[in-house]
Amino acid sequence: MSIDPAWYVLRTQLKRERLAAANLRQLEGVEVFSPRLKYQKTTRRGRVWWVEPLFPGYLLARFSLEEKGRVVTYTAGVSRMISFGSTVPEVPEDFVESLQKEVAKVETGDEEIVVNWKVNLGDELEVADGPFKGMEGEVVEVRPGSERVSLLLEFLGETQSVEVSLFNLILARPDVPEGWRGD
Repeated sequence: MSIDPAWYVLRTQLKRERLAAANLRQLEGVEVFSPRLKYQKTTRRGRVWWVEPLFPGYLLARFSLEEKGRVVTYTAGVSRMISFGSTVPEVPEDFVESLQKEVAKVETGDEEIVVNWKVNLGDELEVADGPFKGMEGEVVEVRPGSERVSLLLEFLGETQSVEVSLFNLILARPDVPEGWRGD
Protein backbone atom coordinates (compact mmCIF):
# COMPACT_ATOMS: atom_id res chain seq x y z
CA MET A 1 0.00 0.00 0.00
CA SER A 2 1.10 3.51 -0.82
CA ILE A 3 1.51 6.18 1.82
CA ASP A 4 1.48 8.91 -0.87
CA PRO A 5 -1.95 10.33 -1.76
CA ALA A 6 -3.42 9.04 -5.02
CA TRP A 7 -6.79 9.07 -6.77
CA TYR A 8 -9.07 6.06 -6.30
CA VAL A 9 -12.54 5.16 -7.54
CA LEU A 10 -15.18 4.64 -4.86
CA ARG A 11 -18.52 2.91 -5.35
CA THR A 12 -21.32 4.75 -3.57
CA GLN A 13 -24.57 3.50 -2.18
CA LEU A 14 -27.51 3.78 -4.57
CA LYS A 15 -28.32 7.47 -5.26
CA ARG A 16 -25.92 8.58 -2.49
CA GLU A 17 -23.10 10.15 -4.52
CA ARG A 18 -23.70 13.62 -3.12
CA LEU A 19 -23.97 12.39 0.50
CA ALA A 20 -20.78 10.33 0.15
CA ALA A 21 -18.91 13.29 -1.37
CA ALA A 22 -20.08 15.65 1.39
CA ASN A 23 -19.04 13.21 4.13
CA LEU A 24 -15.65 12.52 2.51
CA ARG A 25 -14.95 16.26 2.21
CA GLN A 26 -15.18 16.48 6.01
CA LEU A 27 -12.24 14.10 6.38
CA GLU A 28 -8.81 15.67 6.67
CA GLY A 29 -6.44 14.61 3.90
CA VAL A 30 -9.21 13.53 1.50
CA GLU A 31 -9.96 15.36 -1.76
CA VAL A 32 -13.15 14.50 -3.67
CA PHE A 33 -14.17 14.91 -7.29
CA SER A 34 -17.79 14.13 -8.06
CA PRO A 35 -19.06 16.19 -11.01
CA ARG A 36 -22.79 16.41 -11.78
CA LEU A 37 -24.75 17.19 -14.93
CA LYS A 38 -27.49 19.80 -14.73
CA TYR A 39 -30.03 19.95 -17.54
CA GLN A 40 -33.64 20.87 -18.21
CA LYS A 41 -36.18 18.12 -18.58
CA THR A 42 -39.82 18.34 -19.57
CA THR A 43 -42.18 16.76 -17.04
CA ARG A 44 -45.88 16.94 -16.31
CA ARG A 45 -45.11 19.99 -14.15
CA GLY A 46 -43.40 21.67 -17.10
CA ARG A 47 -39.69 22.23 -17.56
CA VAL A 48 -37.60 21.53 -14.48
CA TRP A 49 -33.87 21.46 -13.83
CA TRP A 50 -32.58 17.94 -13.31
CA VAL A 51 -29.23 17.18 -11.62
CA GLU A 52 -27.54 13.80 -11.78
CA PRO A 53 -23.99 12.51 -11.33
CA LEU A 54 -21.66 12.41 -14.31
CA PHE A 55 -20.57 8.98 -13.05
CA PRO A 56 -23.71 7.45 -11.45
CA GLY A 57 -22.78 5.30 -8.47
CA TYR A 58 -19.13 6.36 -8.41
CA LEU A 59 -16.86 9.19 -7.35
CA LEU A 60 -13.15 9.90 -7.32
CA ALA A 61 -11.25 10.53 -4.09
CA ARG A 62 -7.61 11.39 -3.47
CA PHE A 63 -6.06 10.16 -0.23
CA SER A 64 -3.32 8.00 1.24
CA LEU A 65 -4.58 4.43 0.97
CA GLU A 66 -2.47 3.28 3.90
CA GLU A 67 -3.52 6.09 6.23
CA LYS A 68 -7.14 6.74 5.19
CA GLY A 69 -8.27 3.61 3.32
CA ARG A 70 -10.36 2.12 6.14
CA VAL A 71 -11.91 5.46 7.18
CA VAL A 72 -12.85 6.28 3.57
CA THR A 73 -14.38 2.84 2.98
CA TYR A 74 -16.59 3.14 6.07
CA THR A 75 -17.73 6.71 5.41
CA ALA A 76 -21.52 7.11 5.19
CA GLY A 77 -22.66 6.88 1.58
CA VAL A 78 -19.63 4.90 0.40
CA SER A 79 -20.27 1.28 -0.51
CA ARG A 80 -16.73 0.12 -1.27
CA MET A 81 -13.46 0.95 -2.91
CA ILE A 82 -13.07 -0.40 -6.44
CA SER A 83 -10.50 -3.18 -6.47
CA PHE A 84 -9.43 -6.13 -8.56
CA GLY A 85 -8.85 -8.91 -6.10
CA SER A 86 -6.52 -7.48 -3.48
CA THR A 87 -5.24 -4.75 -5.82
CA VAL A 88 -6.72 -1.27 -5.50
CA PRO A 89 -5.86 0.53 -8.75
CA GLU A 90 -4.88 4.18 -8.74
CA VAL A 91 -6.47 6.55 -11.23
CA PRO A 92 -3.71 8.43 -13.10
CA GLU A 93 -3.23 11.94 -11.74
CA ASP A 94 -3.07 13.51 -15.22
CA PHE A 95 -6.39 11.90 -16.17
CA VAL A 96 -8.17 13.42 -13.15
CA GLU A 97 -6.51 16.81 -13.72
CA SER A 98 -7.62 16.89 -17.36
CA LEU A 99 -11.16 15.90 -16.34
CA GLN A 100 -11.20 18.63 -13.70
CA LYS A 101 -10.04 21.18 -16.28
CA GLU A 102 -12.82 20.15 -18.66
CA VAL A 103 -15.40 20.46 -15.89
CA ALA A 104 -13.97 23.84 -14.86
CA LYS A 105 -14.54 25.16 -18.40
CA VAL A 106 -18.30 24.65 -18.10
CA GLU A 107 -18.70 24.62 -14.33
CA THR A 108 -21.27 26.86 -12.68
CA GLY A 109 -20.11 26.09 -9.16
CA ASP A 110 -20.25 23.04 -6.92
CA GLU A 111 -19.00 20.71 -9.71
CA GLU A 112 -22.17 21.09 -11.81
CA ILE A 113 -21.92 21.00 -15.59
CA VAL A 114 -24.88 22.75 -17.19
CA VAL A 115 -25.99 21.01 -20.36
CA ASN A 116 -27.91 23.09 -22.87
CA TRP A 117 -29.48 21.26 -25.77
CA LYS A 118 -28.72 23.39 -28.79
CA VAL A 119 -29.73 22.38 -32.29
CA ASN A 120 -29.01 24.60 -35.26
CA LEU A 121 -30.42 24.74 -38.75
CA GLY A 122 -28.45 22.44 -41.03
CA ASP A 123 -27.26 20.07 -38.26
CA GLU A 124 -27.19 16.41 -39.27
CA LEU A 125 -29.03 14.39 -36.62
CA GLU A 126 -30.12 10.80 -36.17
CA VAL A 127 -33.50 9.81 -34.76
CA ALA A 128 -32.84 7.70 -31.65
CA ASP A 129 -36.39 6.58 -30.83
CA GLY A 130 -39.81 6.20 -32.39
CA PRO A 131 -40.98 5.08 -35.84
CA PHE A 132 -38.09 6.85 -37.62
CA LYS A 133 -35.39 5.34 -35.36
CA GLY A 134 -32.02 5.08 -37.10
CA MET A 135 -32.85 7.52 -39.87
CA GLU A 136 -30.65 10.57 -40.37
CA GLY A 137 -31.73 13.97 -41.55
CA GLU A 138 -30.97 17.65 -41.72
CA VAL A 139 -32.61 20.16 -39.36
CA VAL A 140 -34.78 22.57 -41.38
CA GLU A 141 -36.73 24.19 -38.54
CA VAL A 142 -36.23 24.62 -34.80
CA ARG A 143 -39.25 25.38 -32.62
CA PRO A 144 -37.75 26.89 -29.47
CA GLY A 145 -40.75 26.81 -27.16
CA SER A 146 -41.97 23.31 -27.97
CA GLU A 147 -38.62 21.42 -27.91
CA ARG A 148 -39.36 20.05 -31.37
CA VAL A 149 -37.49 20.23 -34.66
CA SER A 150 -38.34 19.51 -38.28
CA LEU A 151 -35.97 17.14 -40.06
CA LEU A 152 -35.67 16.34 -43.72
CA LEU A 153 -35.71 12.53 -43.90
CA GLU A 154 -35.53 10.36 -46.96
CA PHE A 155 -38.10 7.57 -46.90
CA LEU A 156 -40.53 5.97 -49.32
CA GLY A 157 -38.36 7.27 -52.15
CA GLU A 158 -38.90 10.94 -51.29
CA THR A 159 -37.52 13.59 -48.99
CA GLN A 160 -40.08 14.43 -46.31
CA SER A 161 -40.15 17.02 -43.53
CA VAL A 162 -40.90 15.26 -40.22
CA GLU A 163 -41.46 16.86 -36.80
CA VAL A 164 -39.51 15.12 -34.03
CA SER A 165 -38.97 15.76 -30.31
CA LEU A 166 -35.57 17.24 -29.52
CA PHE A 167 -35.04 14.52 -26.90
CA ASN A 168 -35.35 11.74 -29.51
CA LEU A 169 -32.32 12.93 -31.47
CA ILE A 170 -28.60 12.27 -31.39
CA LEU A 171 -25.81 13.75 -33.48
CA ALA A 172 -25.25 11.83 -36.70
CA ARG A 173 -21.71 10.51 -36.92
CA PRO A 174 -20.91 9.89 -40.58
CA ASP A 175 -17.20 9.41 -39.79
CA VAL A 176 -17.86 6.31 -37.67
CA PRO A 177 -17.46 3.06 -39.65
CA GLU A 178 -20.48 0.78 -40.06
CA GLY A 179 -20.77 -1.66 -37.14
CA TRP A 180 -19.05 0.64 -34.60
CA ARG A 181 -22.19 2.45 -33.49
CA GLY A 182 -23.49 -0.30 -31.23
CA ASP A 183 -26.41 -1.03 -33.59
